[in-house]
Amino acid sequence: MKIHIVFRVLGLLSVIISLTMVFPLIWSIIDGTPDTIAFLMSMTLGIGIGTILYLLGDRSREYAELNVREAFAVVSLSWVMASVVGALPFYMGEYLPTFADAFFEAMSGFSTTGATVFTDIESNPRGILFWRSLTHWIGGMGIIVLSLAILPFIGVGGMQLFRAEVPGPTPEKLSPRIQQTALMLWAVYVVISAAQTVVLMLCGLDLFDSLTHTFGTMATGGFSPYNDSIAAFRSPLIEWVIILFMFLAGTNFVLHLLALRGKPGSFWKDEEFRFYVKFTLLSIAVVTVFLLIKGHYGSFSDTFRNSAFQVISIMTTTGYVTSDFNLWPQALRLLMLLLMFAGGCAGSTGGSMKQVRLMILAKRVKVEINRLLHPQQVLRVRFNKQVLSLDVISSVTAFYILYMMFFVGFSLIIITITGLDLETGIASVAATLGNIGPGLGGVGAVENYSFFNMPAKLILSFCMLLGRLELFSVVMLFVKGTWRS
Repeated sequence: MKIHIVFRVLGLLSVIISLTMVFPLIWSIIDGTPDTIAFLMSMTLGIGIGTILYLLGDRSREYAELNVREAFAVVSLSWVMASVVGALPFYMGEYLPTFADAFFEAMSGFSTTGATVFTDIESNPRGILFWRSLTHWIGGMGIIVLSLAILPFIGVGGMQLFRAEVPGPTPEKLSPRIQQTALMLWAVYVVISAAQTVVLMLCGLDLFDSLTHTFGTMATGGFSPYNDSIAAFRSPLIEWVIILFMFLAGTNFVLHLLALRGKPGSFWKDEEFRFYVKFTLLSIAVVTVFLLIKGHYGSFSDTFRNSAFQVISIMTTTGYVTSDFNLWPQALRLLMLLLMFAGGCAGSTGGSMKQVRLMILAKRVKVEINRLLHPQQVLRVRFNKQVLSLDVISSVTAFYILYMMFFVGFSLIIITITGLDLETGIASVAATLGNIGPGLGGVGAVENYSFFNMPAKLILSFCMLLGRLELFSVVMLFVKGTWRS
């Protein structure tokens, strides 16, 4: 492996992350709060670390297109590097007691998980809260995708890196130049984010609240500067706005780009998007009917709104809350746990398994059943009217098996080392591996992760990394052949 390439890219990313701290620094200077010093120290240290790593990547060597090994290493280690640098303001400002806590919070931010160890969020200064939310937005479309337009200037190719990082099993290359592809995706991301910010301000929120909640929505992250999350506003209008943009964030951004280019029909032509809409509506209908029968909310409109909000929030892995679904009937709590494995569309900022994989698995099962009924008939799995190759089907199946193995394995480990009840242990792994944030039991909608011991926090941080990079990029780091030259 060309380790000098890895050092050079990690150094560049460390500098980029450090420089983005200027935005929360502005809030801290405006407010005159002590976190100003924490940000200045963190920026200095982060830029210093980045510079050292950058110089270790000997520039005199020849740089070629990244091969698969370097791509996997850069992608995985980039999120670790971002979280280490991103943790500095939390730790150096003494807003969290240990670096493990600060690393957990930063990893939760950059991986767009939204699990927090802060026990009283609102007691922190706006600079820290803005940084916490900004890590979502940076990680949402991907630090690597953001930097792809810069990598060629240091002699590092980008196609393998793009393939390793972009969410979903079949990322679409929209432009012959990978830098243009990255810029187009980010342009869509920025446009929709700006639209939500404006709409929230028109609904009565100030600039700070509009930006922080836009960051959490578009990145499907869920960090809010308020202890009660979206419920703090007590505004049905704001809730509906966030419902809409959560749904958009869970949609393939390629479809958004095509729509902005004058092809809005691309949405309904896409089979995954149709599946996503139907799955969402069915889940909302089930939850609404159950809550109406139980009389959990006062009216149909309140019941429908809370059902839609929580279903879309969990399914897109955003993790915002308007009510404590931990108090819902047992059957609905189980449904919410199952929705944690659904995720948004491929090519969205959502985490978990993704709609396309669920759809392909369902089609695969249907084909096998029909094969038993008609042994002589040639049957194929199709997606968007095209026959899927065995390689794609095998990849999806392998992902599902590996995902469930990690889920079961880490659940057993967490329960063993913490002594927590089964519900909390399982939900904590499901919520971090799926990049969701809130779970059930002790990590429910109104709870946090502060009570976990340090080993458990590090394990759950690793789960967030696994989920964000869809398993294989991280697993490759532990394969012996990856490190052979």
